[in-house]
Amino acid sequence: MRVTPAFVQNEFIGLNAKVVKSANPSYVGISGRVINETRNTLVIRHENEDKVVVKNAAIFHFTMPDSTVVEVDGNLIIGRPEDRVKKRLRRRW
Repeated sequence: MRVTPAFVQNEFIGLNAKVVKSANPSYVGISGRVINETRNTLVIRHENEDKVVVKNAAIFHFTMPDSTVVEVDGNLIIGRPEDRVKKRLRRRW
């Protein structure tokens, strides 16, 4: 599924996420519920442990409430969550 500007402006806290690709090999395979988000990181609860993943170093699969899986490059979601909701995203496709 293509990433639309509307998806990038969504709230990610509470969604299930999985790191599928990363510049840091120790991030690959981390999966669970997003419990916090900062400007540059996502905190994912993985096996009852909180893992901090740097956004710009990873590609994520987010599972929406309707079971749709969306692949997102972490560079697209850099920024404070409250600012990203208001930000306009340029279409590159």
